Amino acid sequence: MIKEDIIAKILRFLDNKIELAQQAIDSVKESRDNETKSSVGDKYETSRTMIQFELEKYLVQKSKTESQKNELLKINIQKKFETAELGSLILTDAGDFFISTGLGKITVNNRTVFCISPLSPAGKLLLGKRTNETILWQGNPISISQII
Repeated sequence: MIKEDIIAKILRFLDNKIELAQQAIDSVKESRDNETKSSVGDKYETSRTMIQFELEKYLVQKSKTESQKNELLKINIQKKFETAELGSLILTDAGDFFISTGLGKITVNNRTVFCISPLSPAGKLLLGKRTNETILWQGNPISISQII
Protein backbone atom coordinates (compact mmCIF):
# COMPACT_ATOMS: atom_id res chain seq x y z
CA MET A 1 0.00 0.00 0.00
CA ILE A 2 1.40 3.37 -0.94
CA LYS A 3 0.38 5.14 2.28
CA GLU A 4 2.43 2.68 4.36
CA ASP A 5 5.41 3.31 2.08
CA ILE A 6 4.97 7.09 2.38
CA ILE A 7 4.87 6.95 6.17
CA ALA A 8 7.88 4.59 6.27
CA LYS A 9 9.89 6.98 4.09
CA ILE A 10 8.92 10.00 6.21
CA LEU A 11 9.83 8.11 9.39
CA ARG A 12 13.25 7.22 7.97
CA PHE A 13 13.80 10.88 7.08
CA LEU A 14 12.72 12.08 10.54
CA ASP A 15 14.79 9.42 12.33
CA ASN A 16 17.84 10.51 10.33
CA LYS A 17 17.16 14.15 11.18
CA ILE A 18 16.83 13.27 14.89
CA GLU A 19 20.08 11.31 14.78
CA LEU A 20 21.93 14.20 13.11
CA ALA A 21 20.56 16.65 15.69
CA GLN A 22 21.67 14.33 18.51
CA GLN A 23 25.15 14.08 17.01
CA ALA A 24 25.31 17.87 16.84
CA ILE A 25 24.10 18.13 20.45
CA ASP A 26 26.76 15.66 21.58
CA SER A 27 29.44 17.53 19.66
CA VAL A 28 28.43 20.91 21.09
CA LYS A 29 28.30 19.48 24.62
CA GLU A 30 31.76 18.03 24.16
CA SER A 31 33.06 21.41 22.96
CA ARG A 32 31.42 23.10 25.93
CA ASP A 33 32.87 20.59 28.39
CA ASN A 34 36.36 20.84 26.87
CA GLU A 35 36.33 24.63 26.92
CA THR A 36 38.86 25.76 29.50
CA LYS A 37 38.69 29.13 31.14
CA SER A 38 41.44 31.24 29.70
CA SER A 39 43.09 34.19 31.35
CA VAL A 40 40.85 36.44 29.29
CA GLY A 41 37.49 36.04 31.02
CA ASP A 42 35.38 37.88 28.43
CA LYS A 43 36.59 35.62 25.63
CA TYR A 44 35.67 32.54 27.66
CA GLU A 45 32.20 33.88 28.52
CA THR A 46 31.51 34.86 24.89
CA SER A 47 32.56 31.42 23.72
CA ARG A 48 30.39 29.70 26.35
CA THR A 49 27.40 31.87 25.38
CA MET A 50 27.83 31.02 21.70
CA ILE A 51 28.09 27.32 22.53
CA GLN A 52 24.95 27.55 24.65
CA PHE A 53 23.01 29.22 21.80
CA GLU A 54 24.18 26.49 19.43
CA LEU A 55 23.16 23.79 21.89
CA GLU A 56 19.70 25.31 22.35
CA LYS A 57 19.23 25.53 18.57
CA TYR A 58 19.94 21.80 18.12
CA LEU A 59 17.78 20.86 21.12
CA VAL A 60 14.84 22.79 19.65
CA GLN A 61 15.42 21.21 16.23
CA LYS A 62 15.48 17.73 17.74
CA SER A 63 12.36 18.39 19.82
CA LYS A 64 10.39 19.68 16.82
CA THR A 65 11.42 16.69 14.72
CA GLU A 66 10.44 14.29 17.51
CA SER A 67 7.04 16.03 17.70
CA GLN A 68 6.59 15.59 13.94
CA LYS A 69 7.44 11.92 14.30
CA ASN A 70 5.01 11.45 17.19
CA GLU A 71 2.19 13.10 15.20
CA LEU A 72 2.96 10.89 12.22
CA LEU A 73 2.87 7.76 14.39
CA LYS A 74 -0.67 8.67 15.52
CA ILE A 75 -2.00 8.36 11.96
CA ASN A 76 -4.18 5.30 11.46
CA ILE A 77 -3.23 4.07 8.00
CA GLN A 78 -6.12 1.58 7.98
CA LYS A 79 -8.74 4.31 8.31
CA LYS A 80 -10.99 4.87 5.30
CA PHE A 81 -11.34 8.58 4.57
CA GLU A 82 -14.45 10.14 3.10
CA THR A 83 -13.03 13.65 3.44
CA ALA A 84 -9.51 15.02 3.31
CA GLU A 85 -8.03 15.19 6.80
CA LEU A 86 -4.84 14.43 8.71
CA GLY A 87 -3.55 11.09 7.44
CA SER A 88 -5.36 11.10 4.13
CA LEU A 89 -3.71 10.70 0.75
CA ILE A 90 -5.48 12.89 -1.80
CA LEU A 91 -5.04 11.97 -5.46
CA THR A 92 -5.65 14.89 -7.80
CA ASP A 93 -5.07 15.83 -11.40
CA ALA A 94 -2.25 18.11 -10.16
CA GLY A 95 -0.44 15.50 -8.06
CA ASP A 96 -0.81 13.47 -4.90
CA PHE A 97 -0.95 15.11 -1.48
CA PHE A 98 -0.42 13.41 1.87
CA ILE A 99 -1.73 15.48 4.76
CA SER A 100 0.70 14.83 7.57
CA THR A 101 3.79 16.90 8.19
CA GLY A 102 5.11 19.58 5.90
CA LEU A 103 8.14 17.90 4.36
CA GLY A 104 7.45 18.85 0.77
CA LYS A 105 7.97 16.64 -2.25
CA ILE A 106 9.09 13.04 -1.86
CA THR A 107 9.20 10.12 -4.26
CA VAL A 108 7.76 6.78 -3.19
CA ASN A 109 7.54 3.79 -5.54
CA ASN A 110 8.32 6.06 -8.51
CA ARG A 111 5.40 8.29 -7.52
CA THR A 112 5.73 11.92 -6.47
CA VAL A 113 3.86 12.81 -3.31
CA PHE A 114 3.65 16.21 -1.65
CA CYS A 115 3.69 15.87 2.14
CA ILE A 116 1.82 18.88 3.46
CA SER A 117 0.74 20.08 6.85
CA PRO A 118 -2.98 20.56 7.48
CA LEU A 119 -2.04 24.12 8.49
CA SER A 120 -0.35 24.91 5.17
CA PRO A 121 -2.27 26.94 2.56
CA ALA A 122 -2.77 23.83 0.38
CA GLY A 123 -3.67 21.75 3.42
CA LYS A 124 -6.30 24.25 4.51
CA LEU A 125 -7.82 24.23 1.02
CA LEU A 126 -7.97 20.43 0.90
CA LEU A 127 -9.26 19.78 4.43
CA GLY A 128 -12.86 18.61 4.42
CA LYS A 129 -13.02 18.12 0.66
CA ARG A 130 -14.42 14.95 -0.90
CA THR A 131 -13.75 12.86 -3.98
CA ASN A 132 -14.85 14.60 -7.20
CA GLU A 133 -14.67 18.05 -5.60
CA THR A 134 -12.51 20.80 -7.07
CA ILE A 135 -10.38 23.38 -5.30
CA LEU A 136 -8.87 26.52 -6.75
CA TRP A 137 -5.10 26.72 -6.18
CA GLN A 138 -3.24 29.78 -7.43
CA GLY A 139 -5.96 30.40 -9.98
CA ASN A 140 -5.94 26.82 -11.26
CA PRO A 141 -8.70 24.27 -10.65
CA ILE A 142 -7.55 21.00 -9.08
CA SER A 143 -9.92 18.03 -9.16
CA ILE A 144 -9.82 15.41 -6.41
CA SER A 145 -10.08 11.95 -7.94
CA GLN A 146 -9.64 9.84 -4.82
CA ILE A 147 -9.06 10.08 -1.08
CA ILE A 148 -7.25 7.16 0.52
